[in-house]
Amino acid sequence: MLQDWENREEEKQMMLREKQAELLVTTGDSPSDEVVERAKLLAAELGVLYAPRRGISVAKLIAAHRVRQALVLVQGGVRLIGPEQSPMIFHPSMGFIRAKRVLKGEADPMLTAARLAPGDTVLDCTAGLGTDSLLFSIGTGSSGQVTAVESSFPVYALIKDGMRHYRSGNAVVDKAFSDIDVRYGHHLDYLRSLPNRSVDIIYFDPMFRDPLLDSSAIGPLRGLANPDALNEESIAHAKRVARKTIVLKEKRGSGEFARLGFRVEQRGTTKTVYGVIDIDSGI
Repeated sequence: MLQDWENREEEKQMMLREKQAELLVTTGDSPSDEVVERAKLLAAELGVLYAPRRGISVAKLIAAHRVRQALVLVQGGVRLIGPEQSPMIFHPSMGFIRAKRVLKGEADPMLTAARLAPGDTVLDCTAGLGTDSLLFSIGTGSSGQVTAVESSFPVYALIKDGMRHYRSGNAVVDKAFSDIDVRYGHHLDYLRSLPNRSVDIIYFDPMFRDPLLDSSAIGPLRGLANPDALNEESIAHAKRVARKTIVLKEKRGSGEFARLGFRVEQRGTTKTVYGVIDIDSGI
């Protein structure tokens, strides 16, 4: 028992050191007191360094503290900056347009494939920038719950702050973002921890094996996101945990659907489609 505890503590310390080497939190050039306090609180929550700007460039802060990226907080926004990557700004992009359509009563192919209903619980296993989590949060409403799991620590940190503080001009969208429970870790570890039949819908949107070259919004994310293909164990646990559906987003014609046992929803002529596994919970 003592050996197990020591091993767990060693793993925790290793993860902390990795996070501290990955990222620091800072602010824009002339931050308000509110933004400074927000940055300090976020750094403490993430377990990483807060570095005040004091007229120092972000590039020099990164070099001085020997980290890979900086999370830069500004009023109403946040961006992730690294020396070898394009800045990544938290923004729902097309997700905002899709959210407004759903709020008008229009159907969304992802929500239709998932058979989402108000009050459902949803696990987004590959959060990315949170676009799909936002749609699920809009659809399930205040009576449901969306949990988004992200395995890239910098991306997790970006969406953790972004979902809390992004302001779209639409109060319903902003609340839907802030209602999402964002978790750091690998989805397989999280799935293993869940009881049988404890989540209505489980969703996967892994990085495509063959990227869509015209998808410029995803470009900065590709260098940070987990590139691994989904494995059979993840799907096996999803089948154990889900009550209603498991949904996979992939390119039209992808072999991942057949490999992992998904029925494909072939609607329209879009380049991406959804695969579904329907779960009979026996309830």
